Formats: sequence, C-alpha cells, structure tokens
Amino acid sequence: MASHLAAGHSVHRPRWADTENQAGEGLAVEVKAKTAITGTITQLTLVRADGRELPEWTPGAHIDLVLGPDLVRQYSLCGKPGDLRSWQVSVLYQPDGRGGSARVHHELREGECIAIRGPRNNFPLVEAPRYLFIAGGIGITPLLPMIESVDRAGAEWSLVYGGRSRHNMAFADDLKQTHHDGVTLVPEDTHGRLDLARILGGVTPGTEVYVCGPEGLLCAVEAIAAERDLVDRIHLERFTPKTPADVPALDNFEVEFVRSGITVSVGPDESILGAARAAGIPAPFSCSEGTCGTCETNIVSGLVDHRDSVLSPAEQRENSTLMICISRAACPQLRLDL
Repeated sequence: MASHLAAGHSVHRPRWADTENQAGEGLAVEVKAKTAITGTITQLTLVRADGRELPEWTPGAHIDLVLGPDLVRQYSLCGKPGDLRSWQVSVLYQPDGRGGSARVHHELREGECIAIRGPRNNFPLVEAPRYLFIAGGIGITPLLPMIESVDRAGAEWSLVYGGRSRHNMAFADDLKQTHHDGVTLVPEDTHGRLDLARILGGVTPGTEVYVCGPEGLLCAVEAIAAERDLVDRIHLERFTPKTPADVPALDNFEVEFVRSGITVSVGPDESILGAARAAGIPAPFSCSEGTCGTCETNIVSGLVDHRDSVLSPAEQRENSTLMICISRAACPQLRLDL
C-alpha cells in the first residue's frame, strides 16, 4: 500500500519482522462503530474481540483488514497512536474497485468480528524541526496522527489539503477549527488544483515533506522534487502500485531460498512469491502488488528488478531487500533469506 522516499532508512530488516500477527488468521477485532465521515468515506472503530489492548503503532502505520476469503485490504491507521483500546481506519468507497471498499461500506456491520494483521509502517515519521504535509483526498488519513504527533512535540508544521470539493474532504472542518492558519484547504471546485510548484518552492532547509494522495499528485511531487533537489526530503505513501518505467528483468530465472534449502525456477508468468509458496515455503504476503511491504525479503546475493511501490529509489539501488510478490531477478540466479 505504501512507498516512501527518505534518506537514511535501513532496509536490511523486513518491516514486518517484529509483528506477531502478520501471518495466519491474524488478530480478531470487533467493529465497535461504523461512522459516515462524508458521503463516500466511512470510518471504522475497531477493538480487540478479547477485550485486551491492541498492539502499539506509530504515525504512518497501516493494517490489513481480512474482509473475507482472498479479500485482504490495507488501510492507514488514522486515530491516536497512544490509544491502544481502539483503532480507526477510514475507507473511501470505490465503485470500480476490487471489492474491499464495497464490503466495508455495504456489508460490514457494527458488532461484526473480522481479523486484522499488522500494524506495519512503510511511511515512518522522521524527526525534524519543520514539516510540510500535503494531502489529496483520502490521503489525509495517514497524515492525521503525524500532525497530532508533531504538534504535540512543538515542531513547526503546515498542511496543504486538496480535494474535489469541500464537503468531500474528510476531517477538513475539524482540522481547520483546531489548527486555524496551520491548515490550508484547497477544494478543486472553488480553488482549482494544488499549486505544487509554489508549495514545494517554499520548502526551507530542515523541512521534511510528507505526501499522500492519488497517483497523479504523487508523480507530480516526485517530478518537482527531482528538479529542485528535494528528493531526500520527500516521503510518499501510495495506495496503488507505481507503474514501472522500464522492465529489464529476465523472463526465466532461479531463486535459491537459503534458509529453506530449496531452489526453484521462476517463469515469466509467475512471481517469486508464487514459486515459494508452491514449493511449500510459508512466505508472508498480503496485497500481492508491491504496495504493503508484507513480503519484503532480504537478498543474500543477486541483482533485482525492483517493481514495488514501497522502497525508495535509494533503497532499491542498495539492493538489500525486495518485495517477492512483484519484483523479479535481473540476473540468472537470486539467493534470498527465506
């Protein structure tokens, strides 16, 4: 579900390594409340079915909702990180989606129990004296706990929040009433689109920029950041996979799973993940499209054609881990720590 561009982030250890409920059935939670935030956005409040505290999490984290057989979707946690009694996720209804939002909006009921996996964080909040947050539509959700955290810490920050119309911009009124001039709302129907060149042109030294929203917004931010030498200070989260510009990978290659002692051949129409599971290796996975980070695996040796939307360009060049659900080999044999 996510991707970020951040300097100094280590990828030698998969992001799911310490999470106790990544695989298997997950953690049972009850839908304590289901609230309409706008006409197209519904918020779920989740509590543990056994009444115990939920796992700790940090701003930027997301969870998997196991909504049915073969129906697992990732949503950002948008409540208060210090509240371990309940979690909140907000879900945008997508009529042309793959069924997850329809299940949440039309079928899921208060009192129903579902399983969750996580949390995991591919979009971590780094320490800085100043922050600029840029949100587009439902992309506001992972930024909410970040804003609360940096505001509580006394750091300087500002938010520019765009959406198609004011009444469809979730949490806009609360943000404006609470933070006043720190929040700039840009409804497209009355104010036009976000002027990203102007917004990013005002970024001062020491400012970290966090961006979440539709793919067009993220690509535009990446392009401007590259022109202005801001790439190392831009942090992005994607909800959909980024389309690779080039595909240099081999059609056929071998993968040796070092810990399992198994070597498999991977053909042009299968993934490393699929080959691993067919060989009986219980590799964790969730989204199967390179956005959530669940299947991140350490590379022992070999070169990779990285196709994910989780690792930054610098992390991909480092070639220390890969997402086995979507990335492929750029050499005849890969050796992986699995």
